[in-house]
Amino acid sequence: MAATIRDVARLAGVSASTVSRALSLPGMVNDATRARVAAAVEQLGYAPNRAARGLITGRTGTIGLVVPDLANPFFASLTKGVQERARRYDVAVFVADTDEDQTAESGLVRALSKQVDGVVLCSPRGSDEELAAIAQDTTVVLVNRAVRGLPGINYDNEDGMRQAVAHLVALGHRRIAWVGGPASSWSTQHRGVGLRNAVQAQHVELAPVGNFAPTYEGGMAAADQVAATGATAVVAYNDLVAIGLLARLHSRGISVPGDLSVVGIDDIAMSRMARPALTTVRLPKQEAGRLAVELLLTLLDDPDATTTTHGDLHGELIVRDSTGPAPSE
Repeated sequence: MAATIRDVARLAGVSASTVSRALSLPGMVNDATRARVAAAVEQLGYAPNRAARGLITGRTGTIGLVVPDLANPFFASLTKGVQERARRYDVAVFVADTDEDQTAESGLVRALSKQVDGVVLCSPRGSDEELAAIAQDTTVVLVNRAVRGLPGINYDNEDGMRQAVAHLVALGHRRIAWVGGPASSWSTQHRGVGLRNAVQAQHVELAPVGNFAPTYEGGMAAADQVAATGATAVVAYNDLVAIGLLARLHSRGISVPGDLSVVGIDDIAMSRMARPALTTVRLPKQEAGRLAVELLLTLLDDPDATTTTHGDLHGELIVRDSTGPAPSE
């Protein structure tokens, strides 16, 4: 049978109300009593009832996580990071999927915010103004999106693109195609800027192909246009798009990497299983989820906290079989 607050009180030699204060308002309990309560909690494995604790603290003990597409392994990995860190703090997570529907995003976040203490909003598609308005109603931490004045965890897209381009140039590639994701995606815009800066610094050509769905099917749809650019290498918006490119290029008899080298972004598990195995920029997905929870809980405890961002997380180029020397002319 699970230990109760009365069991803790009996072992610590205090009242049940003192145990409650020690757990929810520790500043109101002296150090010696608080230490006895903590030792009793650890010995008995006592877990405070979340609903009861909420009556004292005014908090629900839950947070929300909103992602664009749970079918995308990138967001599944980030969700694992959020849940792992939330469990450490005995916080439950409600997960919602916008299904890449920008028009539904703000309504979904507002509905969810009525049930939770705060929301982690990952790769949101709404405008800066819409996100700022949401932040007026609930505590929000953004992931993979920067909005002035709002706390967030981001990736250094420019550095990731610099690594990818340097790798391709070292292999002799002088014309590189770029398959962007959704036009409303912050990542599309910033990865595109990083890529343009990188190719300019390396004095090579960039061949933008356009914007496509961030999915396997999006990569399939982009492949013929990539082949028509005359590029000898392509950087894709994410690994799902890159894997779709591999499939369509294979069906056309275009050799990867013999005729065309392919680079993805994210390093999802499937990138290692693709044929050929995909060269990609690995992003620390679970770490971003863990840091977002830490930041959100910090802001919930102290809304005036001055630390509102953990800065940019850096990616790492993982070289596999989908990149090779540029074909000789």
